Amino acid sequence: MTPVWDSSDSSFGALPDESLGDAGLLDVYSQTIAAVVNRVAPSVVNIRVLSGERGPGGGSGFILARDGFILTNNHVVNGAREIEVTLRDARVYPAQLIGTDPETDLAVIRIDAPEVQHVRLADSSQIRVGQIAVAVGSPYGFQQTVTAGIVSALGRSMRSESGRLMDEIIQTDAALNPGNSGGPLLNSAGEVIGVNTAVILPAQGICFAIASNTAKFVAGWLIKDGRIRRSSIGVAGQNVPLHPRVVRFHKLPNERGVLVMEVEPGGPAAIAGLKANDTIVGFKGQPIATVDDLHKQLVAAEIGVASPLMFLRGTEQLFCMVVPRELPPLAARNRPRAHQ
Repeated sequence: MTPVWDSSDSSFGALPDESLGDAGLLDVYSQTIAAVVNRVAPSVVNIRVLSGERGPGGGSGFILARDGFILTNNHVVNGAREIEVTLRDARVYPAQLIGTDPETDLAVIRIDAPEVQHVRLADSSQIRVGQIAVAVGSPYGFQQTVTAGIVSALGRSMRSESGRLMDEIIQTDAALNPGNSGGPLLNSAGEVIGVNTAVILPAQGICFAIASNTAKFVAGWLIKDGRIRRSSIGVAGQNVPLHPRVVRFHKLPNERGVLVMEVEPGGPAAIAGLKANDTIVGFKGQPIATVDDLHKQLVAAEIGVASPLMFLRGTEQLFCMVVPRELPPLAARNRPRAHQ
């Protein structure tokens, strides 16, 4: 309960009892932020690119597993020939580039270091606008810098360096600066909800992070194969809620779907008859509630395979057969397009 000021109370406004100690002087918000930092800071690293295609550079990253795998942004390490990682305790290790994915601006590097502490990845589908967001990184090379704010918005889209439209981007007002790229965005439990990736200049308090569910999926493939070979149906979309009556009438398993915002001319979806404003709700018998769901289905095994796509056009449920094609490597693309 918020205390009510009483003019007769001479103790109002008095300094807190120093015997409480530092912990007792912290309010709940401050205690939460301090606890997050205490839990995660040992897993956050500073990355320096000593030589590479773009010359020296750097950013942030965080340890994914005890065997030294570190997640960061593709734009931090892409083309790097020599990478150096500094841990919180000032230990410095050379790092090996394991794999990069320009499509999601994510990359995995690895160090051979004993006794490293790793983070926990949260389920980003459970994030809510307004919840606490804490960023830890190395802006301008200042290691272990902490900023805090809230999740300002969900479901944003932005283009990666490759030109691909990245969906499910988290917007936050936790201050980010050059060097924060690749560092974690955390919830109040100290779990990673996103990978900090971009800031709009000269705007204040508009920063972006790649959702942890996307990061988890991409990191797994990069660790396994060093790259992600994807299929594409040639659409760009965003997550939307479905009308409850439509869900009940068609007995759909999900209350959300992927609204088609753009259909690539001549692409698999266009050939199959999909149009802008259709809503994808199923692929090959699997329910599709989010863009992440569709991305997970469009793997290498689907290239050239005719598969049923279920979608809504207005309130009507329709089906078509779509033949995904391989998403070409970045270097082979003539111009940027949004792919799914």
